[in-house]
Amino acid sequence: MNKETLFKEFSVPTYEQWRAAAEKSLKGASFDAKLLTKTYEGITLQPIYRKEDIEKIPLTDDMPGAAPYVRGTRSLAEQGGRSWQVCQEILANTAEAFNQAALHDLARGQTMLNVVLDRASVHGLDPDEAAPDEVGDKGLSLFCREDVDTAFQGINLEEVPIFLQSGALGVPVLSMIIAHLEANGRDIGKLRGCIGQDPVATLLTEGRLPFSLATAFEAMLQTTRWVSMNAPELKTILVSAEPYHNGGGNAVTELAFSLAAGVEYIQALLERGLSIDEIAPRMQFVYAIGSDVFMEIAKLRAAKMLWSSIVASYGGSPDSQKMTIHARTSAWTKTVLDPNVNLLRSTTEAFSAVLGGVDSLHVSAFDEAIRPANEFSRRIARNTQIILEQEAHLAKVADPAGGSWYVEWLTDALAEKAWELFLQTEKQGGLLSSLEANIPQQVIEQIAANKAENIAKRKARVVGTNMYANVSEQPAQHETLPEIHQERIAALGTHRASKEDSSFTLALQQAAVEADHQVGAAVQAALVGATIGDITKALTQSDLKEMTLKPLRLHRAADAFESLRKNSDAYLEKTGSRPAVFLANLGPVSKHKARADFAAEFFAVGGFEVLREHQFASAEEAAQVASASGAAITVICAGDATYPELVPPLARALKHANPQMVVLVAGLPEPELLASFQAVGVDDCIHVRTNCYQMLRQLQERTGVIS
Repeated sequence: MNKETLFKEFSVPTYEQWRAAAEKSLKGASFDAKLLTKTYEGITLQPIYRKEDIEKIPLTDDMPGAAPYVRGTRSLAEQGGRSWQVCQEILANTAEAFNQAALHDLARGQTMLNVVLDRASVHGLDPDEAAPDEVGDKGLSLFCREDVDTAFQGINLEEVPIFLQSGALGVPVLSMIIAHLEANGRDIGKLRGCIGQDPVATLLTEGRLPFSLATAFEAMLQTTRWVSMNAPELKTILVSAEPYHNGGGNAVTELAFSLAAGVEYIQALLERGLSIDEIAPRMQFVYAIGSDVFMEIAKLRAAKMLWSSIVASYGGSPDSQKMTIHARTSAWTKTVLDPNVNLLRSTTEAFSAVLGGVDSLHVSAFDEAIRPANEFSRRIARNTQIILEQEAHLAKVADPAGGSWYVEWLTDALAEKAWELFLQTEKQGGLLSSLEANIPQQVIEQIAANKAENIAKRKARVVGTNMYANVSEQPAQHETLPEIHQERIAALGTHRASKEDSSFTLALQQAAVEADHQVGAAVQAALVGATIGDITKALTQSDLKEMTLKPLRLHRAADAFESLRKNSDAYLEKTGSRPAVFLANLGPVSKHKARADFAAEFFAVGGFEVLREHQFASAEEAAQVASASGAAITVICAGDATYPELVPPLARALKHANPQMVVLVAGLPEPELLASFQAVGVDDCIHVRTNCYQMLRQLQERTGVIS
């Protein structure tokens, strides 16, 4: 046998032959019901894909580096084994702590500096203007150029690219970074990365802007124009899809609404005199990467393709059509319970991001939902990327998912769905008009509710949380960054005492009055002592028109079930024991074990202690032991054939011994039989279609776990 004759003795089956064989194996069950999968995006997935499925799809023969860039923005010649940027978030709230962590991580594989600011800095507030929980909360507190000097000491921003989300205004934070470079004799023209302004994301997460969008767009114009002339490799416009993802949306909403946000920014800047080729290269998109491996790969590929088409429609050059993507593994999928499982989640999500063709990537630490990452969890997250690059060699292949009939088909199907929603949004007047009318919020709320119902019913599984709970788990210690509000107010006072207000007043006045010199004037003010708050007030003092809209409810998939476990933990602390469930296992093991296993898992995810070590031959014996156990809930587990005989006497005996006992039956009896059980004391039944969260919540309320 040789390669010419290999497999020739085997006939190639047709799709019809394969389907006939598949239907035969289903033994009468519906092919569609068993083998077709409906996604949250409204896409129906087939069990098998063939070459014929992609024959009518355009672009499948395109090369990497060619518009519309579905195969990536780098050509084969540019690929050369070049990887994405390892861009891990560094969570520290003081400049000294940030600098220590950044230097440590940059020496150990991190290639791009990812600066996360606290809410005060992002909002343009000095420490004495901000609430205590806004200063140093989940990010770095910066108010003056000296803070930036300390944070970046020993880090050469001519060589290390930066990624920083600068909030809704942009100018104050950017001017601090530029002032740092000037003060330290660095070449601003070599600054690379993104210091990005994203007012839409602020509205989606906070629900308000303290100034009008006109002011935000004017600042975006000034930063973009200034950077185009002075730091051409730096991006200043950020379009984050994270709020749609963390609000419970799907890949279609993430794509459609992020593209619509990008169009809002393009339109605003075109109206203010910039060209599309000045705007588009200054833009960067941010996508969260979820757990559906192939959907996430398709999402990133579709994003590049659709954005290329949008920019092309404005007359943008091929280079301007390239989408730059920063990705982070999903916060929505991460859990407080069994947090080591998050290591696996982040790995598969990072894999999707790389195969989808991101330019930079943050892999979330396994304890992200619990506490700020420490040196260990940062190292594991960072090394996840490095393994994908240097051991899995994923950077050596351009568009590694390309050519897969399934991925190509899914990319096209997802792009079509996203484009349809994008066009609907544009017909409604664009994203901002739609948001003011609460339309995207309602769309995402509906998707989130659908996801929540599936999680509650355990159709969608969150390993270690709503399925396969680690009942012996010791909860991880919740931690926060140190409280530094008063310390920062004191530092601000010292800073102000050392500066003469007059030294930067003129520059701030120039920034406020001369729009075309806004950034340069703000930089000069920062150099002589102006704070982020000073610059923000100078730019917004004439604009008191606040904008508000309904924000998205950001949450995690595991929130509901984690609340059940928190209730159980509180009950344990209060009483010394967890709420208990007694399993009345009747008859031979073969008749009750499957239901006992189901019941034990069902209650474990709610933090109940399950008593299941006994096996009973009679209802009387089971009732006696169950009543003496102290459990407030008894679940009857036996075979269907014996239920009519065993359930009524057992239920009567349990209710007689303790009228408050909750009596449940494992399984789903016929309606008439269940009604007869309920007539003698059975409260309900549990089965695979039960809303697990709702049932456990009600039982916690009924048994006093929730007071």
